[in-house]
Amino acid sequence: MMPDSAPDEATRTALIAKARAARDTAYAPYSRFTVGAALLFGDGSVVTGCNVENASYGLSLCAETVACANAAHAGQRGGLIAVAVAGGPEGVDGDPITPCGRCRQVLHEQAALGGTDPLVLSAGGDGVVIEERLSFLLPRAFGPAHLG
Repeated sequence: MMPDSAPDEATRTALIAKARAARDTAYAPYSRFTVGAALLFGDGSVVTGCNVENASYGLSLCAETVACANAAHAGQRGGLIAVAVAGGPEGVDGDPITPCGRCRQVLHEQAALGGTDPLVLSAGGDGVVIEERLSFLLPRAFGPAHLG
């Protein structure tokens, strides 16, 4: 798969299903807003994450950040092709959600390692999926190349 190619429909559907499954493992006792993320790499591997809240709210972790940390732990350095995100009030698939600003930056760092511009699939209820490139969600991003 080319670095910025889009996965086929079956791969997109499977990636969204993995994000939804990750969402089922979220720990969100305070907000009851559960999120799952699934990262697809060029070698076909998929790494997932879910949000993990903390009573000290600022220490909570977003699903995309957990997935990127899991990818780093698994040795993934670059090759990020696509990201699927699914979330909403516990047990409800509502409107599609996109990664927050912090997660966009974390995803950019992961993508920059391999020079990719991943497709971000934001899944909602009733099969609604918003598809946008990460560069659209985080234009003029700061990254490793700026550090010399």
